[in-house]
Formats: sequence, C-alpha cells, structure tokens
Amino acid sequence: MKKNSRRKFIKKSTVLGSGIFIVPRSVLGGNGYTSPSDQLLIASIGSGGKGSDIRDEWASKERVVALCDVHPSGNHGVTKSRKKYPNANFYVDFRELLDKEKDLDAVTISTPDHTHGIIGNNAMNRGLHVYIQKPLTHNIEEARILTNTAKKNKVVTQMGNQGGSSLGVNKIKEWVDQKLIGNISKVYSWTNRPVWPQGFEMPKPTNDKPEDLNWDLWLGPAQYRGYRPAFHPFNWRGWWDYGTGALGDMGCHILDAPYKALELGYPKDVECSVANIYEKIWTANYYPEGPPAASIITLHFDKTSKTGSNLELIWMDGGIIPPRPEIIPAEDYLGEKGNTNGVIMIGDKGVISCGVYGLNPKLYRKGEQTIHYNTDLDYKKGLDHVHHMEWINACKGGYGSKEYKKLTSPIEYSGPFTETVLMGNLALRSYMLKKGNEFIGRKKLLWDGENTRITNFEPANQFVGRKRRKGWEL
Repeated sequence: MKKNSRRKFIKKSTVLGSGIFIVPRSVLGGNGYTSPSDQLLIASIGSGGKGSDIRDEWASKERVVALCDVHPSGNHGVTKSRKKYPNANFYVDFRELLDKEKDLDAVTISTPDHTHGIIGNNAMNRGLHVYIQKPLTHNIEEARILTNTAKKNKVVTQMGNQGGSSLGVNKIKEWVDQKLIGNISKVYSWTNRPVWPQGFEMPKPTNDKPEDLNWDLWLGPAQYRGYRPAFHPFNWRGWWDYGTGALGDMGCHILDAPYKALELGYPKDVECSVANIYEKIWTANYYPEGPPAASIITLHFDKTSKTGSNLELIWMDGGIIPPRPEIIPAEDYLGEKGNTNGVIMIGDKGVISCGVYGLNPKLYRKGEQTIHYNTDLDYKKGLDHVHHMEWINACKGGYGSKEYKKLTSPIEYSGPFTETVLMGNLALRSYMLKKGNEFIGRKKLLWDGENTRITNFEPANQFVGRKRRKGWEL
C-alpha cells in the first residue's frame, strides 16, 4: 500500500490553520533547529553491530522512535543504542515493530545477510523507505523481489555500500567516459577477507545461549540449528545459511566502481576455483556449509558503450592478488596500501587502479605521468554520513524527486548490482555438488539474467534462492 505523507499533512495543516501565524524556525529553536514536521520518524532494525550507526550524526536531526534487536542486552552495541535513545520503543521481533509503529517514515536494516530480504520486503510493502546494509540480500532471488517491491511501492531506498558516494568513484567514471584508457577488456578485483573463521567444519551446538537472545528469530528463514556462539554476533558471515562470505562482505564495496563506471549489466556466465587444502595436512578445507578460505571467480560481460569490448571480470579473495600490469611501476602498491583490497581496470591505452570504496584512484597511461586522485575529502564528514544523508534527503524529497535522483545506490541500481555480485556465490555453492564420488558442478555456468536461471546445469538453480522455514516466506 502507498503510505500517506505525514510531513506533507502537517505542513499543509500549519499553513491552512485557523489564522495562526508561522513563527520563524530560528526563533523557535535557534540555529540548526529542525522543525518536527521536517523530521523523519525512523526505526532501526538490528541496532547493534553495524546498526550502531543509528547513533551517528546523520540520524541526530531526525526522530529515532523505535529500536529492534533479537539480543536486547548484547555487547555488540545494542545497549549503547538504547542508551542513546531512551525514549524509543524497543522490540525484539521486527514484525511486532512494523505492526505497532503506525507513523513510521523509514527503517534502517542492519541485521545479518539472511534476514535483509524478508525485513526489507515487509517494510516496503507498508510504504516505508528503507536503508539496507550490503549486500542488499542473501541471494539473487531476493534481490530481484526487492527491486520489484521498491518500484511497485515507489519508496526511497539505499543500499549501505557507502563507497558508492565516494569522490573516487566519480573520478573513475569521468576517466572512463573520457576513454582515457581506451577499450577495457579486463577487470581484476580482490580482498584480504575473510577476516573471520571460514573454510572449516561447522562447530557443534552448545548450551550456553545468552538468556535474552531470541535464537529462533535470529535464525529467521534458515533451517533450525541449535545455538552456536560462533554465529552471533559476527562470525555468521562464514556460513551459507546466514552470510555471503568474503564476496558478500566486500564485493559491494569493491566492485561498485567498475560496475557503475562501465555500466555493466547481467553477466553471461560464471566459474570459480577454490582453496582446497587437505585436512590431514593443514587445518582448512572447503565444506559445503560455508564459503572456502580463498577463491577466484570469473565473470564475463557483453561489451557496453563504456567498455568498448567484451569484458572479463576476475574476483579474488583470501589474500590472493592479481598479477601486476607492466604499466604499473614496481614500487607502487596495487589498489590500496598493502595491496589488501583493490581494483585494476585494464584498457588498450592504460590502466585505472583504486582501493576499496573507489578511494585514491590512479590513472596510468603509456608514456605519461601517473595521475593520483586524492580522496581525503571523502573522510572530512565520512562516507557513511554522506551516504546516509543522501537517503535522508531523498526520503524528504520523495520518490522521483531531484533529491532521489542524487542517490548513488537505490534499489533500481543496487538490486541488479547485488545479483551480479552474488553470482560468484552461486558458482561456489555449485562447485561442491556431487553425484556419487564425482563433483558435477565444476564447470562454467551460463546465466540468463532476465529470467534468473542457469541454463546449462539445472542443479545450480537451487542456489538462486533458498529454502525457507514456514512463516518466513517473502
């Protein structure tokens, strides 16, 4: 349903009221005062961990009226959020919050990956604007559903890949638009993640669950498993039921610059290779319950007007870094300092390199001095603040407004982008499929993006979406 604008109603009532004159805002509240009719009523779902950013400056001039977390006394930041907003109503179940908070304008969603989809879809179907942390969803099917839901309800959305608002991304787009490195045929991207346990057998359940942690709600759509302290509040990223591994954690930060600048669409195919260290020799392996310790994923795209040629995109995680293009001097770091995260875009006239969030991009052209674009200004206020404020302003401007058009990661962009990022996980999960003793999924998977299907290996399509527990359907 489409939500009526509470703020417009209040403003209209003020102007048309029975002869009451309007007092200037500066008289009422001094410099920096924000009228209640100009404030968003916001709820934070997942108020610890990354959701602790509800305490940051971007939210300070709005009204945070409700908080929600499945672990009310957890040491992951939720208690500090509750202290910051003592008058906010507190909930454990997001469904109860959405049912009872009738005047909400918007919600932020900062739960583990596996509950982004159901919370976001529920909120948008109530006409609420949403800010959802990256990755937008746990799987490709959910990303497509949320994209359609946002369009249907005409709500303002933003995915929390704050690098989308980086000055560096804009500079890279400018260089690409000017064809400064010519036709672009290859992109390397990489990260030092995982920095959590990954590639290990799932631990056994324990009996030491915190008393006030609602474990069933934490599990959400995933199959029921007994409590494991390894899953909450952070290391859930290393298990497919809840997280999306290194690619889901960092892909939306690192791949945004090339995906946006090159105007990439759906990939044509995907394949992967993984670290598979024999357990009897070392301690890590690749278990089907979670992502591997390290992987390489390759995607192919049709050419766009920005690439000028068909494109191969290679993702590396687990500390693997790409070979150094000859044009990059031996003493230069790749991507960011320490080579920990980065992107290299290779054209027939030069190379663009940048760090995570598109920061500090460098332009290398044959026979010319390297251009190094400094993005220190991105940290004057902070990318998180800028990215959130884009969303706040767009919520106040409304769907389709000039403020809305300034968003750098609305769902019409971040939905297809998330689908592309999560293609790598589809390949990783297919990689472990067996028939008898034979691994049958270790092949290039051909992708029909419009219909969200692998066309040459039907068993892989089970990973486009997920099996959901009863009551957790989208």
